[in-house]
Amino acid sequence: MAHKILIVDDEPNIVISLEFLLKKEGFEIALAGDGDEALAQVAAFNPDLVLLDVMMPKKSGYEVCEILRADPQHGGLLILMLTAKGRDTEVAKGLAIGADAYMTKPFSTKELIAKVKHLLGVV
Repeated sequence: MAHKILIVDDEPNIVISLEFLLKKEGFEIALAGDGDEALAQVAAFNPDLVLLDVMMPKKSGYEVCEILRADPQHGGLLILMLTAKGRDTEVAKGLAIGADAYMTKPFSTKELIAKVKHLLGVV
């Protein structure tokens, strides 16, 4: 069974390219364009991994991450934060609130796929 990944980003170009890239790798994909939609999609789609942008409308990626980590039902959910905010303090904040990994934009698609596969234990 294919791993399920939820892509959460408010930039359509990033969403389109990530969706194409990850589907090509055999993952099942769902999309969300803001924090509220992300939480609804987690409940409906039950992903294994969330690629979570930090700066979004309605709820930030940090808020979404905190909400998901506070819910025992989503304890095993992996969260990879993607953001243009690459300062050490931003990375530390993302990891402190429960993200499993953090990548800054722009990122290499090869690095992203490698990180996703590593998190999911896919070789």
